[in-house]
Amino acid sequence: MKFVVAALMATASFLSPLGAYAESADVEAVITSVDTERLSLSLDDGKSYQAPEEFNFDGLTAGVKVLVFYTEVDGKRVINDLEIVQ
Repeated sequence: MKFVVAALMATASFLSPLGAYAESADVEAVITSVDTERLSLSLDDGKSYQAPEEFNFDGLTAGVKVLVFYTEVDGKRVINDLEIVQ
C-alpha cells in the first residue's frame, strides 16, 4: 500500500503544473471493474478513473469500497490517491 501512495504522490507532483486547468475532487464508491491493461477503474458512480502507469492494483477488485482522490484533466479523471475503505 505504501508503494501505491508513493506512486500516486509522484503522479500528483507531475500533474501539479496543470492544476490551474484542472479540478480536484474525491469520491467514495464501490469498484465495479478493474482494467489493468488500460490502467483504469470503474466505480458504481458510473464513472471511469485513469490510473498512472506505476499504479499498484493489488487488493483492488470488484466489490471493494474505495475513496478516490482525482483530478479532472482533459475530460479524464486521473487518480491522485486511493484508499480502501474498511
